[in-house]
Amino acid sequence: MHQPSFDQLDLIEPIRKALQEEGYTTPTPIQAQSIPYLLEGRDLLGCAQTGTGKTAAFAIPLIQRLYNARSAEVPEPGRPGRRPIRALVLTPTRELAIQIEESFRAYGRHTGLRCTVVFGGVGQKPQTDALRAGVDVLIATPGRLLDLMNQGFVHLKDLQYFVLDEADRMLDMGFIHDVKKVIAVIPKKRQTLFFSATMPPEIQKLSSSILVDPVKVEVTPVSSTAETVQQQVYFVDRANKGELLVHLIKSMDIQQVLVFTRTKHGADKLAKVLVKSGITAEAIHGNKAQNARQRALTHFKEKKTRALVATDIAARGIDIDLLGHVVNHDIPDVAETYVHRIGRTGRAGASGLAISLCEPDELINLRDVQRLIKRDVPVVENHPFPMQGGTPVVDEGRRQQRQPRQQQQRSTRAPRNEQRAAAPRRDAERRQPRPAQAATTNADGTPAQTNGADAQRPSRNRNRNRNRNRNGEGRSEERTTTASGEPRQPREPRPDRGPRPERGPRPERQERTEAQPAGSKSDYASLTAQLIAEVDGGSRGKNKPAEPKKDKKPWWKRF
Repeated sequence: MHQPSFDQLDLIEPIRKALQEEGYTTPTPIQAQSIPYLLEGRDLLGCAQTGTGKTAAFAIPLIQRLYNARSAEVPEPGRPGRRPIRALVLTPTRELAIQIEESFRAYGRHTGLRCTVVFGGVGQKPQTDALRAGVDVLIATPGRLLDLMNQGFVHLKDLQYFVLDEADRMLDMGFIHDVKKVIAVIPKKRQTLFFSATMPPEIQKLSSSILVDPVKVEVTPVSSTAETVQQQVYFVDRANKGELLVHLIKSMDIQQVLVFTRTKHGADKLAKVLVKSGITAEAIHGNKAQNARQRALTHFKEKKTRALVATDIAARGIDIDLLGHVVNHDIPDVAETYVHRIGRTGRAGASGLAISLCEPDELINLRDVQRLIKRDVPVVENHPFPMQGGTPVVDEGRRQQRQPRQQQQRSTRAPRNEQRAAAPRRDAERRQPRPAQAATTNADGTPAQTNGADAQRPSRNRNRNRNRNRNGEGRSEERTTTASGEPRQPREPRPDRGPRPERGPRPERQERTEAQPAGSKSDYASLTAQLIAEVDGGSRGKNKPAEPKKDKKPWWKRF
C-alpha cells in the first residue's frame, strides 16, 4: 500500500514548513488515516499503540482548522485582542501534558496560535497569567483544570474542539469522574477526538456517549508490541537484579537507558545503586516535585544522565528521540503496562531493545504478558547471575501437557462409521425385555404368582405392596420369609432392655386456699413494706449499735 507524504495531505504552508524543520517527511499510519477525517470536522476514535505518532495525528489538523478560523474571523468592536479557549486537550499525567504542549508549539510555530499547559504540583500564578493573556489551545490535567474552572480562570463556553488523549490510562488512574464533569460543561456542538493505546469495553462505552458518528481508526491490533522492538528476558533472583543491571549497562555500553520499577521507593533505591557503581542516574516518580521531575527528564533528554529510573507514571507520553534501550526491572502486574513501557523505544520506525529482569515471584506476570502479546519473549541464559534452580518454564509446559491429552482422546474415540454401525445394535438391546426376578413366596410358603409385566417392573410391585399395607391389607399375618424365599428369623429382644416400669398414680394437685393465694397482691405489698422498713431503719440508725441478725438467709429465700 502506497504511503502518502505530508505534502499530499492538503496541509497549509505554515504547517508544512514546521514539519520540514522537524525533519518529518512521511506520516505514520495513524497520521495518514486520521488527518483527512479530522480536517473534514469528523469525530474520531483512534486506537494505536504507543510510539505511533498519535499526538501529531490530532495536533496537526487542529492547528490548521484553528488557523483557518482565526484568519477568517472578524475582530469584535472594542475587543480586538480577545482569545477564547477553542481547543482543549485532556491528558492523565503532567509529563504527557508537557510533551503535547511542546508538540503544539513545534507544529504551530509559524501560525501565531497561542497554547499553554496547566497541571498540578506547581504554583498556578504563571498558568493564570497565561490564561488572562488569552490562549487558543489549552492542554491540561483533569485536577488542575477543575480547580481553575472553580476559581473562574478557565471558561469553556466557546470551545470547539475536545481531545481526550490516553483515555484508557485516564480511566485506570481514576479520572473518569473528573472527565465527566468537564464534559458536562463544554458545549455539545463540538468536534470530539478519542485517542487511546488500548480499547477496553469501558472506553468504547464512554466514547459512544460523547462521539457523534465517529470514524474509527485502528492501525495495529489492540495491545500489540511494535515490530521494531527486540525483546529479551533474564531470569535472576531478586537480590541480584541491581548487579545484573549494572553488568548489562557496562557490558553492552548502553549510553541511554530508561529503567522501570514497580514502586517509588524501589526507584530511589535503584538510582542510588547505579550512582554508586559509577553510572549517572536519576529517579522520577510521583513523590518528586514537578520541578525535580522536569529537571530529571530534561537531563535525560540532553544525555547528561545515563539512566533514568521511573515508575509507571512515565510509561506513557515520554517521547525521547532515538531511545535505544528500555529495562523492566520489575515485571508489571498489569500486562498492558508492559506494552506501554517498551513502547518508549523503537518509536517512529526506529529499532530498540526491551530487556526484562524476571524473578521467581514474577513468572505469573511474565506468563500474562506473553499471552497478551501472543508470543514468547526470548530467554537469555548466558549471564553471570543465573536464577537458583535453573531456567524455569513460564507457559510452555501448559501447551505440552494439553497436546498429548487431545491426541489420547482422539485415539480412544471410535471412528464415525463404527459408531453408526453400532447404533442399531444398541437400540435392539434396549427393546429386549428385562430378565424376570426370582419368584417370591406368600405367607403360607406357596410361591407367589407374578405376571410378566410385574416381573419386569419390580419397582412397581414394591410400590403396590406398600400401598396395600397402607390400606390395611395383609397386616393380619406376619411375613415369615424374605424377598428371596428364605425363612425370616424371629427378632430376639435385646438383653439389656427390660420391661418398661409401670407408673404409679399421679398425685393430686393441692388446691390453694382463697385466704392466702400464691403470688397475691397482699404478699407483694407486705414484702415491699418490709423491705422499705429495713432500708429506712438501716439509713436512720447508722450511729446505733448493730442488732444481731436473726436470719442469715437473703431476703429472697425467706419466703
